[in-house]
Amino acid sequence: MVRVIGLAGLVMLTAGCAVQTPESRMGAVDSMARSGWAATPQGQAGVDRDWIGRFGDRGLKLLVNEAMNNNRSLQATAARVNRAAAAAKISGAAIRPISNGTLVGRNSEQKFVGFPFGGGQISESYGTSVDVSWELDLWGRVRAGQAADVAEWQAQGLEYNAAQTSLAAQIAKAWFALGETNEQIVLAQSALKIRQNTEEAIRDRFERALLAEGGTASQLRLAQVDVATAKANLAQWQGERESVLRQIELLAGRYPSGSDLSRKGLPALPGYPPAGLPSELLMRRPDVLAAERRFAATGKRIREAELAVFPSLTLNGSLGTSTDSLKNVLDSSFGVWSYGAAVSQPILTGGQLRAEQKARQAGEREALATLQQTVLTAFGEVEQALVAERYLARRAAASEEAVKLAKEAAESAAEDFADGSEDVLTLLLALTRKIDSASALVTLRRLRLDNRINLHLALGGDFKLR
Repeated sequence: MVRVIGLAGLVMLTAGCAVQTPESRMGAVDSMARSGWAATPQGQAGVDRDWIGRFGDRGLKLLVNEAMNNNRSLQATAARVNRAAAAAKISGAAIRPISNGTLVGRNSEQKFVGFPFGGGQISESYGTSVDVSWELDLWGRVRAGQAADVAEWQAQGLEYNAAQTSLAAQIAKAWFALGETNEQIVLAQSALKIRQNTEEAIRDRFERALLAEGGTASQLRLAQVDVATAKANLAQWQGERESVLRQIELLAGRYPSGSDLSRKGLPALPGYPPAGLPSELLMRRPDVLAAERRFAATGKRIREAELAVFPSLTLNGSLGTSTDSLKNVLDSSFGVWSYGAAVSQPILTGGQLRAEQKARQAGEREALATLQQTVLTAFGEVEQALVAERYLARRAAASEEAVKLAKEAAESAAEDFADGSEDVLTLLLALTRKIDSASALVTLRRLRLDNRINLHLALGGDFKLR
């Protein structure tokens, strides 16, 4: 798996730089949470932490694990986390003294004008020095800037977690789409065989001149249309399967060759996950937590801009040697040293500092609005998934009943047609309903699995690979 600097590294960084991570500002949106979800009476604490494993499909777990290691988009996100970590360390360097070592050697010649035949003097100078400069962060301006960078790092890490979970969900949905196409292809092959057998039966009746009311020739044409439609439907699902196979390979970081990954159908729907409480969601969703960290960073940015108007104190020192002979360059007898201090105070900046404060205050308002919208979106996604879960369950129950009745109707129509007591149109209609209802139920089962993934994501559920 792509290596990302984690919480332990963050602690070491902040401890070494004497910088506190910005305090939580989630209180700004606490009032937006209700006491329970409107779409369900459930209020159980906790959240499913192993939702990928709940589907009971080892092939899915292996693919998710592969994607965590090889997906290029995820690797790019990991690189952004490490870049943010480096930026936080760079901003903290200003708190520490800066030291530079210098070794100088120089030859020079001075020409003398007016002397007979010209002339000049060649001189040599050599020296070493260690120069130290330290800007004392008297007011905490540098520490405020670094704290903001640390919060940005935390936000990037949380977005990496969100990207991991999103990738796992994409893999799972594509895997279930593959399972649906596998089942739909089996149904389409069965439907084609049924249509062909029906066409043969109608053709046999036509050839034996057992004319039914409405004209057997037109009924034969209808049966042939159904056969052609069944062939087109089979080709459609076969094409869908090829497309899904390549989509899965791309997500897993493979070349999209369309290799046959699985012929299995859809898994059974796992148990219903605990919904938890709306207030708990604010501490689980990585996108909400990332938005809060960016809001916290803007507060530190404002503080940094406010402190920029105060004077800064810099200490400087130098220790070394200076000589006209290279062999004495390291001899302390030729040592030189200096030290001093400088105080600088912004006086006339053309309104730059005030404008910077206003810009950062506007950035804070933007970050707060983004956090609030992210929270509302999170609540909305949970409510929508809960509502969809309820109505998809009702549709599934009705669809299962429809499949059962359509199957019985098709069997009865086939028997009546064989006895000559039923016309062809009734048989064709009964077969169509049987095929369509079975296909619709498979699609509905896949939709329920997809919505279950949406619910896990909306609730901030994590996943395990082992």
